[in-house]
Amino acid sequence: MDVSRLEFGIDSFGDLPRDEHGEVVSHAQAIRATVEEAVLADQVGIDVVALGEHHRPEYAISSPETVLAGIATATERIRLASGVTVLSSDDPVRVFQRFATLDALSGGRAEVILGRGSFTESFPLFGYDLQDYEVLFEEKIELFHRLLDEKPVTWEGTTRAALNEADVYPKTESGRLTTWVGVGGTPQSVIRTAHYGFRLMLAIIGGAPDRFAPYVDLYRRASEEAGTAAQPVGVHSPGLVAATDEEARELFYPGYREIRDRIGRQRGWPPLRREEFESEVEHGSLYVGSVETVASKIAHAMRVLDAGRFDMIYSTAGTVAASARLRSVELYGTGVIPRVRELLAEAPAGTAGATR
Repeated sequence: MDVSRLEFGIDSFGDLPRDEHGEVVSHAQAIRATVEEAVLADQVGIDVVALGEHHRPEYAISSPETVLAGIATATERIRLASGVTVLSSDDPVRVFQRFATLDALSGGRAEVILGRGSFTESFPLFGYDLQDYEVLFEEKIELFHRLLDEKPVTWEGTTRAALNEADVYPKTESGRLTTWVGVGGTPQSVIRTAHYGFRLMLAIIGGAPDRFAPYVDLYRRASEEAGTAAQPVGVHSPGLVAATDEEARELFYPGYREIRDRIGRQRGWPPLRREEFESEVEHGSLYVGSVETVASKIAHAMRVLDAGRFDMIYSTAGTVAASARLRSVELYGTGVIPRVRELLAEAPAGTAGATR
């Protein structure tokens, strides 16, 4: 594994943190906190900041590219991605235009991670029928793929107005936006991603990362069969870094349980038990702990999946104090990332294939 080519990012949905008095902050404050965290990430050497789109009260970011544009003006090197852009309930032309604009503002640092999203509020909000869930994504990702060529497009489908030799502006300076697809683990989504030659971002929010290895193999086989170049594979999972394992768990658990149970009540899940949380930290995909603990878990995940990028969702436990989130970002950049590189450089030959 070529450790010099590995990339590390942070993800946020603009979760509402607590202030120094223990009060949950406003949406406006949460957006400003996200910008502050991204600026720090830029300073400590993190490669990417990815912001997710949600339309729920516990999250402040509904327009990732707008917040990323603000971050672009306050940073120098960190790349700026969505995580994800819910393409099904958006318009591919406008998505391209917004990210091409972000790319210009940032000097070529924009990336798009397309996806269906983990919630469905955007569908009724923007006038889409959930019965069209599949066709919306299939048609829109096909159109977006064609827009990436930055040439006039003729296209016809059932989910938006037809295009006839439509030229879309602005153009990017590089000629193409870097595009990923966020996948939760369905084979068809993996194959579709490979078919279009997009990069694969695995959203692993529970269970051992090892179980996703077949999807990586499928992606690479499908890329070969489709004649598209195999692209890097990324992993996106929740975590929090603190001085000790105990401190990290105590900071993370209350907010994580609150969010998990709120969603669970809507989806019919039983309340989260502490034992389940501890098991997920020990054996699953919660990267919660000290620098050494988190680095060891990330190194294992990247090794078994032969992944080229790891993004930590550092704000999943939404009620963590803003100061603790900043400290987590700092420790991730200054401690975890260098340690992961060391651990992977020490890995015996043959433990994983070459990173692509």
